[in-house]
Amino acid sequence: MAAMDTGFTAEQDEIRRTLRELLRKHCGPEELRAALDTPAGHDPALWTALAGRLGLPGLALPEAYGGVGCSVTELALAAEESGRVLAPSPFLATAVLAAPLILALGTDAQRTRLLPRIADGTLTAALAVPGTSLATALTLTGDNGGEWAGGGRAGGVQARRAGEGWRLYGEAGQVLDGHSAGLLVVAAHTGGFARSRTLLFLVPGDAAGLVRVRQTALDATRPQARLQLRDVEAELLGSGDGDVLSALSALGDTAAAVLACEAVGAADRALERTVEYVKQREQFGRAIGSFQAVKHRLADVYVQVQAARSAAYYAAWATVHGEQAGGLALAQALEALRGAAAEGIQLHGGVGFTWEHEAHLYFKRASGDELLFGPVHRLRAHAADSAHLFEQGREVTV
Repeated sequence: MAAMDTGFTAEQDEIRRTLRELLRKHCGPEELRAALDTPAGHDPALWTALAGRLGLPGLALPEAYGGVGCSVTELALAAEESGRVLAPSPFLATAVLAAPLILALGTDAQRTRLLPRIADGTLTAALAVPGTSLATALTLTGDNGGEWAGGGRAGGVQARRAGEGWRLYGEAGQVLDGHSAGLLVVAAHTGGFARSRTLLFLVPGDAAGLVRVRQTALDATRPQARLQLRDVEAELLGSGDGDVLSALSALGDTAAAVLACEAVGAADRALERTVEYVKQREQFGRAIGSFQAVKHRLADVYVQVQAARSAAYYAAWATVHGEQAGGLALAQALEALRGAAAEGIQLHGGVGFTWEHEAHLYFKRASGDELLFGPVHRLRAHAADSAHLFEQGREVTV
């Protein structure tokens, strides 16, 4: 097992610094709320700036396809900065979920046609899975070999041959940025019940028969859509010989590591905001931050956030070195974010619950991410099952 280098390179520090400065200027509280009210749910100008100055959409894509050629670690560090300000953007849907699948399973022609446009920010993409099965498809909370994509029966998304191409019909819910993405990577079942299998298909965002409706989500900074596919023409991703379920499982661990760093960034900022507030708010003639009980509560949050940061950084490093720790890191990071956000609202008092204050946005991010990718106890349970920790007769060395 390789030893983890706990330091960051000059290039990694520069990515973090540049991204933090850019987001500070263009994604403040007012800009954030304005972006949430747009049809897309994000600011296209900010996305263009992120693509132009940092190459964010193609950060982890090979240079041969117009990317920067960095690793998952750089992608995770970028997510941490994005999480600090809850920046609404197609980053997660495009760069973390959709692009790696095209890179892993697509034909040379598909990669050449699509990845350079994703890398330069002119094409956004989204991963669409049936129902509310995103965490299942990514193998975060259980085995993804079940019937989550339809299983050959009615329901989910079904695919059938139509001459030289394919036609899709069915419904996918909770598709991140699915209402605005220029390209959809749709998971669908094909074949009869006995021989059914899951495949991935490419569907343009303006395809005939595709109905996209933005949903009202608990976390408005994470826009979601419901897709209805009514006999939609689709292109098979890859040759059909690739192991789609294994590719989704591998993607799940990478996505979990990136999401863990994003949650750590949000938790860290929520804690910072709370510390700033308790230094200013006075009660009984003194700042409430001077009371020992408040100090203890914030100290507990600080320890939790730092532990989650260590786990998230390790998960990002482990992904690059062929190890898997994303699920556990995500569980710890979501728990830290929930704790930081809850304490933030408590210590802000009544103002923390209001729409005018940012504190509730961090709490909704914590709750929304647990609904999408968790909950925490299922993330941990699946990690334990995958490691065979509780098999009868297994010896555990402490």
